Amino acid sequence: MASEIKRETVVSIKNAYLRYASEKGSVTALENVNLEIEKGEFICVLGPSGCGKSTLLKIIAGFHQPTEGTAMMGDTPITGPSADRGVVFQTPTLYPWLNIYQNVEYGPKMRKVPKDEREADVKKYLELVGLKDFAKQKPYELSGGMKQRASLARVLVNQPKMILMDEPFGALDALTRQNMQTLIREIWNKTGNTIFLITHDVDEALALATRVIVMSSRPGRIVKEFHTDFTYDIVGTNQESAKYTQEYMHIREEILSIINTQNAALTADAI
Repeated sequence: MASEIKRETVVSIKNAYLRYASEKGSVTALENVNLEIEKGEFICVLGPSGCGKSTLLKIIAGFHQPTEGTAMMGDTPITGPSADRGVVFQTPTLYPWLNIYQNVEYGPKMRKVPKDEREADVKKYLELVGLKDFAKQKPYELSGGMKQRASLARVLVNQPKMILMDEPFGALDALTRQNMQTLIREIWNKTGNTIFLITHDVDEALALATRVIVMSSRPGRIVKEFHTDFTYDIVGTNQESAKYTQEYMHIREEILSIINTQNAALTADAI
């Protein structure tokens, strides 16, 4: 009899609502969201614009607290940002007056990690993201994709338990975006980290995720989840083959149908 794989819940969201005040009164951004994220998962979140995807990420990051319900990391309530949850935004958040090495070193330096240890870590992660030859460059001297690689290294060097990515490749051109997808997949495979990524691109979600979550129009609810494993098949020169399987096309069409239905409902409510 095979032994059962021990599963570890990294983040748990239970019965979460988030409401905020507006000129038109109270607005519900999230409604009764329940989600458990296990160690090593690669979760991608899809949904109509304004459905609360980024709000959910900000709750996990600790930037917002639920109006109702709970958000936990392990056995500890999430009450604010933590180095255990690193965030990569769509726009790279690098300090322009520091070079790339200094940007990546900044977090460990503020946490007073010993110099020898942090130097080794910075070099390790700059090499992992392919920027070891650009350590002395300033952010304005790098391309958009390279800036995102630097932002990713700056998160990884803190060795977080979870990486949160809010449309990190949305501003990149198609080729750079595909290269960044390949990079984050390789890093995930090497580190075994837990990743929570927001995207508007169904193909990106299916190419990366082990679980795809689809959210409704506002108020944001989880409409459906898909457990997928296409990311394991997309390696090396095999980038496109998984996209032409019957299973891939079926899931893709179902996700698009759900999102289009939610968009139609949103449009109807606005009329």
